[in-house]
Amino acid sequence: MTRWAPGARERLQAAALDLFVEQGYDETTVSQIAARAGVTDRTFFRHFADKRESLFAGSDRLVDLFTGAVERSTAHDPLDLASEALAASAEFFPPERLAWSRTRTAVVLANPALAEREQLKMVTIAQALARSLRERGVPEPAATLLGRSTVTVFQVAFDRWISEGEDRPVLDLLQDTLSQLRTTLAPSA
Repeated sequence: MTRWAPGARERLQAAALDLFVEQGYDETTVSQIAARAGVTDRTFFRHFADKRESLFAGSDRLVDLFTGAVERSTAHDPLDLASEALAASAEFFPPERLAWSRTRTAVVLANPALAEREQLKMVTIAQALARSLRERGVPEPAATLLGRSTVTVFQVAFDRWISEGEDRPVLDLLQDTLSQLRTTLAPSA
């Protein structure tokens, strides 16, 4: 095992995902993940608190993308702020991440504890976004409604992105899904 080989974190995530698919999440051990990635258990624990976190690493960055866009925006309209937050989140999902995202989602949905953790991640994003909106002067309950709605738009667009039938950049799907929500909430007369 190479002690200082670059890319250990990425190798560990790839190894974990492969093993979760091959033998199941519960049946996979940290030692197996580390061995598959060509590192020690100790190296694994330098990057992740446990095997679950190999699937959820980066969640803080996603929160920062959402909230940072609101904080930096020059927009005043709350829906424009939400739109900018969604657009910023697209940075987290470049096209080359699609196959990994599809597989990761399948693993998460197959395991109730992981699915629960995924929903907690979404709630965390919604709460942080609502807090950022309040700081920008959006009153309650509008800030909470918009924070949660924005995360729902994100989830629907993400599900569309990882579906086998969609072959569009995630940014296009985010914008399209937000547009569909706007149309649903305020249909033309």
